[in-house]
Amino acid sequence: MNDKPQVLLTNPIHPDARALLEPLAELVLAPDTAPDTLKRLAAQAQGIIVRAQLPPDIFEAAPALRGVVRHGVGLDMIPVQAATARRIPVANVPGSNTCAVVEYAISAMLNLRRPLQRMDALLRSQGWASARALADATQEIDGAACGIVGLGAIGSQMARKAAALGMTVLGVTPDPRSVPQGVRHAPLAEMLAAADVVVLCCPLNESTRGLIDAQALARMKPGALLINVARGPVVDAQAVGQALHEGRLGGAALDVHAVQPLPADSPLLDCPNLLLTPHVAGITATSMRNMSMGAAQQMAAILRGERPAHLVNPEILAEAAR
Repeated sequence: MNDKPQVLLTNPIHPDARALLEPLAELVLAPDTAPDTLKRLAAQAQGIIVRAQLPPDIFEAAPALRGVVRHGVGLDMIPVQAATARRIPVANVPGSNTCAVVEYAISAMLNLRRPLQRMDALLRSQGWASARALADATQEIDGAACGIVGLGAIGSQMARKAAALGMTVLGVTPDPRSVPQGVRHAPLAEMLAAADVVVLCCPLNESTRGLIDAQALARMKPGALLINVARGPVVDAQAVGQALHEGRLGGAALDVHAVQPLPADSPLLDCPNLLLTPHVAGITATSMRNMSMGAAQQMAAILRGERPAHLVNPEILAEAAR
């Protein structure tokens, strides 16, 4: 009889992370991420490592649960308030995919300002002259203004790397005291009017939902770029599509979407100068191992009765001490 505690994996984790946890726990990989499947498997689980949306009532089906760890950073997949109400610790792995997201944003920026792959395709299909003509409208990023919404770990590193590329950086954040050195704090409207590239790195909450709507897009400089590595609902995608069709936006990169997967009949698929990716900004071989190892280490701590390194609901400890 296996007396190890069960840890439910909503999705696979890196083999190195499995090797770390297997001496401590029986790992159960969900065959799918349907709510009923996750609730059924959670019934015996003492831990859950999360890479998919948990149903809001999952903790009602998991009486033995000792902790939940996000395989990544964003907590929108976990009903944290419900976990806190049941004094279940929740942890995440901050910083594990920061470099990946920042490099994605820079890659998207370079791709939209200087589309080398489009040149390559034209060179192969239409010849030298057609491909060379594209260069006349391309733009360098040195000296351009980069506006960043959200100056947490990702936004702050984005600011440093944009500055290193010769860009001036404007930052939008609720707390001006958190603005990194070399970044000028600016209200949203001022930043939108000044930036050549706007990068969204903010969390999704009630103040950021729908932040970039038709009115915000109208404030942006003609030909400016928009890059969203935050969450889909931060942006009104329909308004972005219209701005691209009308030529008011120079281009956009959307890695996150209000509905995921992106529907096959989405009008975004027909938009010009739009780079669409399937929520992969934070995914590289490097970051996936970082996330898996960080999640496994914190789950191991929980199973040993220790406080995880990145506990996001520490109030449960204060309640337990009363």
